[in-house]
Amino acid sequence: MTTRLLVFAKAPVPGQVKTRLIPAIGAEQAATLHQDLMQRTVATVCQTHLPVELWCAPDIHHPALATLIKTHALLPRTQYGPDLGTRMSHAAVTTLAGADAVILVGTDCPTLCPADIEQAQAALTKGANVVLGPAEDGGYWLLGLRRHHPELFSEIPWGSDSVLALTRERLRNLNWHWHELSVRYDVDRPEDLARWMQIQAGA
Repeated sequence: MTTRLLVFAKAPVPGQVKTRLIPAIGAEQAATLHQDLMQRTVATVCQTHLPVELWCAPDIHHPALATLIKTHALLPRTQYGPDLGTRMSHAAVTTLAGADAVILVGTDCPTLCPADIEQAQAALTKGANVVLGPAEDGGYWLLGLRRHHPELFSEIPWGSDSVLALTRERLRNLNWHWHELSVRYDVDRPEDLARWMQIQAGA
């Protein structure tokens, strides 16, 4: 089965990333953290045997994104659409036209490991239509697909704590079989950052 791994990455522009952390650490530091997490994610997924595509926003030309593409020999792609759901849907449709399955990850989950990707691919290979990596904040940190349906991406309040629950509801309504991975956390809030820094300090 042909599976492609898509990393959704946003250019680390101060004031436009990690906005919930800005009051605590400032826009510049938040952008630096975002870039660090982005680099960590790409390095992690490149340890798998899957071809990796970097889906960039707003485009592929920001120096940080261009460096990742060059350093890791990634296939560069540009996100398209007014919201996250539209952009993910477009990426999934585009990729599934030439692959049996896709695995999408963002760059907010610092504990992502190669085994997560391998488990997702194994579940898809065994017949799951969808794989979800549940996040503690009510979203998801990984989405694996063998099939596409617009219902999984439309009219969902992205960034809210109801994303995962709504996605499960849509999957039940579609009567699709799905598999869930371990619950992990994203670094979006000051308490998330403190948690990650504590783990790093003990490493």
